[in-house]
Amino acid sequence: MFRRFIGATALIALAALGLSACTSTTSIKTLLDDPSRYDKKAVRIAGDVEETIGVLGYGAYRINDGTGTLLVVTKEGGAPRGGAKVGVEGTFRAAFTIGAETAAVLEEKSRYTP
Repeated sequence: MFRRFIGATALIALAALGLSACTSTTSIKTLLDDPSRYDKKAVRIAGDVEETIGVLGYGAYRINDGTGTLLVVTKEGGAPRGGAKVGVEGTFRAAFTIGAETAAVLEEKSRYTP
């Protein structure tokens, strides 16, 4: 009986750990400081929408999380309005780094309200 309780407790703890890992965000500074580490990987970011453009369901917008800004491109649903607080999950794409400047985008897979 005690072994079954310990096993169930361990399983619940692992599930809770897995759920909390799924909801964590990565700071934009972290992504831009080491872009090759995150290139083509799924990441989550959250912050304030700054610049935004949307046409015929396609869009692009810049998110500022307080540590930096990152351009997000979307193929569905257009772009959110400027000033909105959003979280985004997608694929990070690093184009290049020259000196202190890194060109990168996040290809949006899903958007949520944090």
